Amino acid sequence: MLDEATSALDETNQKKVQVAIENAMKNRTVVIIAHRMSTIERCSKIFVLEHGKVAEEGNFNDLKQSGGKFAQLSANKQN
Repeated sequence: MLDEATSALDETNQKKVQVAIENAMKNRTVVIIAHRMSTIERCSKIFVLEHGKVAEEGNFNDLKQSGGKFAQLSANKQN
């Protein structure tokens, strides 16, 4: 489980950690809690929680195009 693993990093170090995370994720189930969109864009399944319940689920591109909560969040966040 990774909880905001890249939140305190600058962009250069975030990319290095992201590569290491992606390598470690191969053939494993990993739970990532993140606010940065770039941290989750390669995840195969994303769950959007709202008030402690799953509001949406899907991959990054599908959720971005859905017009739902994730799409609203991604439109307001910088990668």
